[in-house]
Amino acid sequence: MGLDLSPGFIVASPTLLDPNFRRTVVLLVDHGVEGSLGFVVNRPAAITLSNMVDRLGFTENGSAPPDAPVLIGGPVAPDTGWIIFDQRGFEQAADSSVIVSESVSVSASRAMLESVLRGKGPKRMILALGYSGWGPGQLDDEIARGAWIPADLDSRIVFDTPYDQRWSDTLKTVGIDPARLTVMTPSEA
Repeated sequence: MGLDLSPGFIVASPTLLDPNFRRTVVLLVDHGVEGSLGFVVNRPAAITLSNMVDRLGFTENGSAPPDAPVLIGGPVAPDTGWIIFDQRGFEQAADSSVIVSESVSVSASRAMLESVLRGKGPKRMILALGYSGWGPGQLDDEIARGAWIPADLDSRIVFDTPYDQRWSDTLKTVGIDPARLTVMTPSEA
C-alpha cells in the first residue's frame, strides 16, 4: 500500500466501465494493508427510507420517518445498511460510529437507525445500502491502471451536491473538466 487515500474520495475515471462503479464517487472510509472500504455517494436507490420501515422490521410509532436519502453504497452486502452522517451536534452516536472527518461519520448501528426512524437522528445524513470493498493492494492496483482518481474529502459533496453533479463536481476539485474528457476504446488505441 503506497497511497494515503482515506479519508477521501475516489472518482471513477471515464475508462472504468464496470456497471457497479461507472461514473461513481466513492467516500473512502478506510484504506490500509488489509484492504479498503467505501461507499458510493452518488447512486440513489429506488426506495425511500419511509418505504424501508417494514422491510427492516421496524414498527411504525405513528410518526413518519425522516425523508433521508437512500443510496446504493456498493455491490458488497447490499442487504446491509450504513448511516453516513454529519456528527456535529449529534453526540449520541459516538460509541457506535467511525469518525471519517470532522463532519462525516459512518455507523451500522441498529440503535442509531431506530433513533433516525423516530426522528431523533442527525440532521444531515444518508443511508447507504451495501458498501464497496477492495482486498489488499487491489485499489492501489486499480488506481495505477487509471480506473480511479483520488480526491480530497468534501462533506458538501456527500450531503449537499445533487447526485447527478457529484461525479463532475468532484473531478473539478482535482482540476479535471469532465466535459473535455474523451475515452478511447481498445480498438482506437
